[in-house]
Amino acid sequence: MSFSRAIKIAPSILSADFANFGAECDAIEAQGADWVHVDVMDGHFVPNITFGPSTCAAIRKHIKGVMDVHLMIAPVDSYIDAFAQSGADVLTAHLEAGPHIHRTLQAIRAHGIKAGLALNPGTGLDAVGHLLDMVDLVCVMTVNPGFGGQKFINSQIAKVQSLRAMIGDRPIHIEIDGGVTTETAPLVAAAGADVLVAGSAVFKGGSVSAPQAYGDNIRAIRAAAEAAIR
Repeated sequence: MSFSRAIKIAPSILSADFANFGAECDAIEAQGADWVHVDVMDGHFVPNITFGPSTCAAIRKHIKGVMDVHLMIAPVDSYIDAFAQSGADVLTAHLEAGPHIHRTLQAIRAHGIKAGLALNPGTGLDAVGHLLDMVDLVCVMTVNPGFGGQKFINSQIAKVQSLRAMIGDRPIHIEIDGGVTTETAPLVAAAGADVLVAGSAVFKGGSVSAPQAYGDNIRAIRAAAEAAIR
């Protein structure tokens, strides 16, 4: 998993057919997805329940590229081992999920995988500077976490710009999660993001039996983002 600031599209399987995850992962990668994003929710830290480590392990065999696992759970530390062993390439924890985020990031990196730090819309960047040498990715939530299909929160664009300046030349990805469409992708790309998580915007209009729409949607989002940084 070499570092690049090129635009990467990471479809969220939260918007996929839950009864057909393996085939959905195969389909989105065949249609041009760079990463596969797995939103893990616990019904406690966020008001929804989704997947556990066994689901991640089951779909791992269907993912040829990067499996990007976003832990929206609290407490988080006791589950890091299980999700790391499920085959995650990137494991992201929330700054807000516990009192010892530095320890959490250490635990993730101890497994030899990439460590991500996620920030809710109401969370500032004050604490992030002290953690940049511990992270490979910062995920800026552009919706409140917990559900797919929410409206993009425009105030987060300035946060992305500030974060990009803080990162400087460090090899750290900026990921955007929430409300990514062909309209919002150029805004966050221009601000400095390079990994764009998209759920409904990728999966709309398609299915495992008719996956061409997935490819059309991925190409449209990528083109819109890349046009903003040429």
